[in-house]
Amino acid sequence: MIPSIPQPKSFRVLYGAYVGLFFVFLLLPLVVVAVFAFNDAMFPSLPWKGFTLDWFFHPSAPHLGLFFDNRLLRSIGTSFYIALWVTFLTVTVGTTNAFLFERENFPFKNLFYMLMLTPLVIPGVILGISILIFSSTIANWFDTTMGWDLEFLRPSTFLVILGQFSFITTITTLVISARLRKFDLSLEEAALNLGASKLSAIRTVTIPYLKPAIVGAAIVAFLMSFENFNTTLMLVGSDQPLTIAMYGRLREGSTPVLNALSLMLMLGSGALAILSVFVQRGEKND
Repeated sequence: MIPSIPQPKSFRVLYGAYVGLFFVFLLLPLVVVAVFAFNDAMFPSLPWKGFTLDWFFHPSAPHLGLFFDNRLLRSIGTSFYIALWVTFLTVTVGTTNAFLFERENFPFKNLFYMLMLTPLVIPGVILGISILIFSSTIANWFDTTMGWDLEFLRPSTFLVILGQFSFITTITTLVISARLRKFDLSLEEAALNLGASKLSAIRTVTIPYLKPAIVGAAIVAFLMSFENFNTTLMLVGSDQPLTIAMYGRLREGSTPVLNALSLMLMLGSGALAILSVFVQRGEKND
């Protein structure tokens, strides 16, 4: 709806109702999950048995709280470790890719650009299986011909990082490229005329300009890595990330501790989103 064009009152009411229902549809499941994190019952469902903080702070079973559940805390640590590595690698390579595709001309540039976009249209399960088969084939070849047991090419944290890196890099490249495309090259030329080297001009002029996009891409990469399930499921080893651990708990039938964990993840994701907004707003004010 375009605000400058007059609309009938009935249309505005229907449009407002549609928008309201849309947000209810998005938020209601999250609210339900958050509410049942405080339910004093063994199952995350009705009826309501009373308010409790046991699912956060109780030190023993059967009401074992989130902050005393060593298995869940260990899986959170594994997910953080994976997400930090994926964020660092994807933002670094994504920034390099942005300069490559926006600044350089080379043979088959369009073909390579399309290949870079390919992971976005491949289902995560297929991507994970492909990486697993490829890496296992290489590991088996080294094992049978040279007697080398390359454990990192078997299902492991390394393969999880590699699998997530393969498609999240595309996202960071697109985010940073969109910002770089708007950059005024005359600013770099002015730095060069003042005696700066090409690398120094990029470091002191271009990279600060790209900071909002880099921070935004890093937040997106971290969250996508942390919540990824399909690709991770195919590549995970003995150290289970959080999504795999939660999946296992749900299959077994879990207590509301997963609701408490979900609430903490919502708050963490919201904090990162707010951080991204403040970074971009601060850049505009500068």
